[in-house]
Amino acid sequence: MVTFDEIDRRILKLLQRDASLSLEALGEAAGLSRNGCWRRVKALEDAGVIKGRVTLLDPEMLNLSLTVFIQIRTKSHDANWLKHFARATREMPEILGAYRMTGDLDYLIRARVQDVKDYDALYQRLISRVDMSDVSASFVMEELKETTELPL
Repeated sequence: MVTFDEIDRRILKLLQRDASLSLEALGEAAGLSRNGCWRRVKALEDAGVIKGRVTLLDPEMLNLSLTVFIQIRTKSHDANWLKHFARATREMPEILGAYRMTGDLDYLIRARVQDVKDYDALYQRLISRVDMSDVSASFVMEELKETTELPL
């Protein structure tokens, strides 16, 4: 675990909101020179705290307005099945997240698709690649909060 001071936290908060900030703007907001800010950002990258920088796209503008959570139960809990399942989910671009769960569910998938017909195509591809005992889906009717910002 990496220890952060208040300046590191300020830099991380700012970068989470807008990774396109120039070093000058970032340094000014964090109270550092451009070079001092660059050293801090570089250290956070080297430590693995900053994993990458991305551009967030508007799914509505890309005709991907339906978020679906896919709940999966499986009869198989061996390492080979998990490896096969993980590979299949990584290779399907509509799948944004796949998680092994505690409780009644074995796995939960979060995906973005155009509509229910598009979801069905994803479902058909998934079940053709991976043996599962039960698959169900829930469609998001209203998005109340969606963020990539971690609490600091």
